Amino acid sequence: MRAVLKGMARAARPPLHTLEPEAARAAYAAGAGVLEIDPAELPRVQELQLSARDGARLHARLYAPDAGRALPLLLYLHGGGFTIGSVQTHDVLCRELARLSGAAVVSLDYRLAPEHRFPVASNDTWDALSWLADHGASLGLDTTRLAVGGDSAGGTLAATAAIMARDAGLKLALQLLFYPGTTAHQDTPSHARFADGPILGKAAIDWFFANYIDEDQREDWRFAPLLAPELDALAPAWIGLAEFDPLVDEGIAWADRLRMAGVPVDLEIYRGVTHEFIKMGRALPEARRAHRDAAQALRTAFAPD
Repeated sequence: MRAVLKGMARAARPPLHTLEPEAARAAYAAGAGVLEIDPAELPRVQELQLSARDGARLHARLYAPDAGRALPLLLYLHGGGFTIGSVQTHDVLCRELARLSGAAVVSLDYRLAPEHRFPVASNDTWDALSWLADHGASLGLDTTRLAVGGDSAGGTLAATAAIMARDAGLKLALQLLFYPGTTAHQDTPSHARFADGPILGKAAIDWFFANYIDEDQREDWRFAPLLAPELDALAPAWIGLAEFDPLVDEGIAWADRLRMAGVPVDLEIYRGVTHEFIKMGRALPEARRAHRDAAQALRTAFAPD
């Protein structure tokens, strides 16, 4: 991890939060694959268009490690502070989750801020999950075995989708969360401890959320799932956190609330690594281990009763 950080310092690229959103997206996309492992070859990779409630068509990509069987399905939401990131920036990760788990993965291009502010990303996530539950069988998928997952802001979207699924009577097998954001005001001790980074710090977080949400909306549980009044009967959770991450306390707090509500939780804190580490598999064995751990959680959750 130190070597990665030194390399980033030598590159001396401008911080994303100092750029306009379009430029930040382009810069993030340009660097997204630098530390990734080689993309897994899969027998089925298919572009999809899913329907949103306002008539928009949402781009998504389906990854399947077996083209001949009806596979269980993970809906994956990429990270990026609701402002940057895409299906393409998380292509390698989603391929790896599909390869290692034996499940299909659908990665969603939910609409980004500031063009689309809260709660559009949350609405898009639920609309995509609902669409897949209703129409996934037409894609040759086993919609009786569904999970939702994501990293960072995508983890927030996945956690809130798990609440929506419970409320709608849609049974999920798992919520798979890499360092999710769960609090309203980012005031945990880890936010203070890592306010200057590495990788992610207060200035970037403030920029992301200023793009995404108004201050008077922050206590809506669709932004801060820790504020949801009831967490009983949610899908079991696998949560993977980074030790040196402003969001680590939020992930622990989410795990604690779930456990208090009787929800099964598997929590892993990967030591010595930072936010975004799961996209650094070429440099970090911890990233590759996190991929395997998450995939095993999917295998277990999708196993026949």
